[in-house]
Amino acid sequence: MNSEDGDSDVSVEKETTGESTKAQESMDLPGDPEGKGGNGPLGTSQESLEEFTDAKHESLFSLETNFLEEESGGTCSLKVSQDPFLQHVNKELKEEEIQAVATNPKTTHQLKWPVLGQLVFSSKFQKLETFKPSKDIDLKSLHLQKPLESTWTKTNSQFLSGPPKSSGPFTPLQKELFLIMNSYRDLFYPERTALKNGEEIRHVYCLHVINHVLKANAQVLGNNSRRRSQKLGVGDDDDFRDQGLTRPKVLIVVPFREAALRVVQLFISLLEGDSKKKVIVSNKKRFKGEYGSDPEERPPNLKRPEDYEAVFVGNIDDHFRIGVAILQRSIRLYAPFYSSDILIASPLGLRTIIGAEGEKKRDFDFLSSIELLIIDQADIYLMQNWEHVLHLMNHMNLLPLDSHGVDFSRVRMWSLNNWSKYYRQTLLFGALQDAQVNSVFNKYCVNLQGQVAVRNVPMTGSISHVLVQLPHVFQRLEAENLASVIDARFNFFVNKILPQYRDAVMSHTLIYVPSYFDFVRLRNYFKKEELNFTHICEYTQKSGISRARHFFLQGEKQFLLLTERFHFYKRYTIKGIRNLIFYELPTYPHFYSEVCNMLRATSRGEEATWTCTVLYSKYDAQRLAAVVGVERAAQMLQSKKNVHLFITGER
Repeated sequence: MNSEDGDSDVSVEKETTGESTKAQESMDLPGDPEGKGGNGPLGTSQESLEEFTDAKHESLFSLETNFLEEESGGTCSLKVSQDPFLQHVNKELKEEEIQAVATNPKTTHQLKWPVLGQLVFSSKFQKLETFKPSKDIDLKSLHLQKPLESTWTKTNSQFLSGPPKSSGPFTPLQKELFLIMNSYRDLFYPERTALKNGEEIRHVYCLHVINHVLKANAQVLGNNSRRRSQKLGVGDDDDFRDQGLTRPKVLIVVPFREAALRVVQLFISLLEGDSKKKVIVSNKKRFKGEYGSDPEERPPNLKRPEDYEAVFVGNIDDHFRIGVAILQRSIRLYAPFYSSDILIASPLGLRTIIGAEGEKKRDFDFLSSIELLIIDQADIYLMQNWEHVLHLMNHMNLLPLDSHGVDFSRVRMWSLNNWSKYYRQTLLFGALQDAQVNSVFNKYCVNLQGQVAVRNVPMTGSISHVLVQLPHVFQRLEAENLASVIDARFNFFVNKILPQYRDAVMSHTLIYVPSYFDFVRLRNYFKKEELNFTHICEYTQKSGISRARHFFLQGEKQFLLLTERFHFYKRYTIKGIRNLIFYELPTYPHFYSEVCNMLRATSRGEEATWTCTVLYSKYDAQRLAAVVGVERAAQMLQSKKNVHLFITGER
């Protein structure tokens, strides 16, 4: 291990106690790149040795045994009563307010902001407060903890071109986002794209995270110093309630290791800036090895759309979790979860440790005192496994089953009352206005400061990017309720649509299926009916994909069933399409135009016979608006007619 990990911060030969030899064994084992170490981060059980946790730096980063260094001046900003962090954590709720939340109607208010556009402020608590962004931004008024005022400008400089603007060291988008974050409201921003503003947003939420953690830890260390000077023992005084039931305060959910790497690099940059003092980062070399990527690994000559390149960059392993502890100017990577301030993980990495009911080895106490939850790139989890996100949300802020050595006299009353979820701020970023993502925001975000959702409507749809000459026939199917729409769609397709395509004249028909469950159902039906078809999904082997594409292109197979996830992860151009059926509207609006434009790949003069059929219901309003634009979508949903025709690519 030591030869591989060169830096002295991992060698543990000097320690001799029994506990440390156990820790040493866990360090000497090779890293577990897949993160399959089950219960690893807890670093307690014998079986969990596969997953590396840093045992050496425990006392160095312990919040209980450290004190505020005088010269760091960490308390200065916390004395100010206007500090939004203090206002938030010190706000006391009454029992009746909590009970009223269950019955209170949600109050909402719409506002238009210069950059974010249409915002909806809402709250389940008594009074709904809204605000407008101030024209000029004064760094002092933001209450940034030292050293962030100086380091932020340098860290963020890549986005700031030209003369300093009124938004100071923020871009106009970052300014408005940070004002909402710093007010501790929940935020849903569905316009984050990897190509356009993803990094800009990552920078600003990392600033908020470090600001929050530095303030929270400074409060604890400052109180440690005061207790020491007053010579107080454990439980002597009730005035120092400054922490949760467990130490982790921030959870950042990202889809790939590359994103975790970027977040940690931003943390280092925000603590270091251009100061002469280097930040001490333990286990940095190991982290680079496990989360970095080799640029030569990427296969050459693969031409993919630029949004694909931006999403799937670097190390795209989706099973990981890592604890990060921060103490003044030092960062400890691979901290055991219960000694961490910040957890960075993928939904799958969390799912394997949270476990399910009935499993012996499961743990979710580390989620009990999360004060800041960031879910970035939420749309990608729709393509991975949305169930993992719901499972995580159902285990947030529950009372821990074990005390984990906490000093209860230091725990905030709202944490002891099991009210943490009313103090948790959730920041949700994604690329889509999607019903499932919306529902998580509406159901699980109950912050007492209220919620802010960005709700801009698409005026032009992605159909305007279709370059081929093609008639698009939109067919509306009727469904009584949301639960029955799946069966209604299947029956409509089998009885109304498929008969038109069974004729051999309608060969080269691609059926695009967003849901894997629908795909399996259709595949089974096609098999039963002995239709001449082939299929490709995200689980198909390479050889199977090549065969299916070949048979489809040659016309040996009349139908090709294709899942949306396959298109998301591979983005192959399917050649030989003449007839297109969208079994359901795509999750990503630009996939609509992308798939339609695949017809260009093999045009042999039969353009006049090309067709495109799309199924939709009233429950697809958001997806429909994203494809055809909001005004047309409204007409199509209210119209007496249930068939609508669009023609694209006319000269």
